[in-house]
Amino acid sequence: MLIQLKDNITSDDKNQIIDKIAGLKYKSTEVKTQKGNYLVGIGKKDFDIRDVGHMRGIADIHIVSDDYKLVSRKWKVKPTVIDLGDGVTIEEGGMALMAGPCSIESEEQIEKTIAHLVENNIKIMRGGVYKPRSSPYSFRGLGIDGLKMWYNATRAAGIKIITEVMQVSQIEEMYDYVDVYQVGARNTQNFNLLDELGKVDKPVLIKRGISGTIEELLSSAEYVFSAGNENLMLCERGIRTYERASRNTMDINAIAILKEKSHLPVIADPSHGIGIRDFVEPVALACIMAGSDGVIYETHEKPEEAYSDGQQTLNFDESAKLISKMRKVFELREEM
Repeated sequence: MLIQLKDNITSDDKNQIIDKIAGLKYKSTEVKTQKGNYLVGIGKKDFDIRDVGHMRGIADIHIVSDDYKLVSRKWKVKPTVIDLGDGVTIEEGGMALMAGPCSIESEEQIEKTIAHLVENNIKIMRGGVYKPRSSPYSFRGLGIDGLKMWYNATRAAGIKIITEVMQVSQIEEMYDYVDVYQVGARNTQNFNLLDELGKVDKPVLIKRGISGTIEELLSSAEYVFSAGNENLMLCERGIRTYERASRNTMDINAIAILKEKSHLPVIADPSHGIGIRDFVEPVALACIMAGSDGVIYETHEKPEEAYSDGQQTLNFDESAKLISKMRKVFELREEM
């Protein structure tokens, strides 16, 4: 069960509810977030929710059979809205676009990318300053100094930043310079990291694991929510299968399924999903038609010179064409 508590609930009333739950042979866990106060009850015995729902201090009560109770759509009437400020929101039925290079490389690269985003009215820039690479000899990012340089440039242009955090020790040092923390595919089940991100008051985008299931992605989001952070997004970025014709297999099915199962915004990452520059556009357009609430993709002035992932990165001309087509497809979706 999932119980939403009233903001002004007294300690006595809360304790009586907890005792009542225990009497039903349910284990209760209190969850306090930026937006609410909840009791999550875990048990197997059937009961009449009216036996609990009438108690003082309860705003609402729901039977949620999913293991991922807090991120489940079964209890939340209004889908989650991520508000980054300055009129930049990510929400169900919208189309938030996030673009930028795989890796932040230099001040010049940052400025040119920002100019491209401003020209195309994109408000969120992606990029990596800490890069998890398969080879220890590959470029692994500019670190916190690169993030600070990037932050100063984007703030002057009114651009928001989404970037990957790889370990717990980086959360605090990055805090003042990011708008959205990204959890990459390799860290989707780094539960220590997820727990700590639940303690911050900034949005978190969680990518699906390299070979992760949809339920595992939802469970990862549950970790963050249960630790106190409701400002979450889910990201489908393809999974590793037996297929070798593309970098990953983009699971467009997952977009529709995640939308049905969770109240959180769902973002598509076609760059990693297919890993081949020529096919990023059709995959991105398909994801929008499947219902994604946004798209995050890679763009670079000269992909062939990019420090990482150049093979799946669009140049600025290709990016501009994709932006135009995505907006047209989104309008078509809205008319259907």
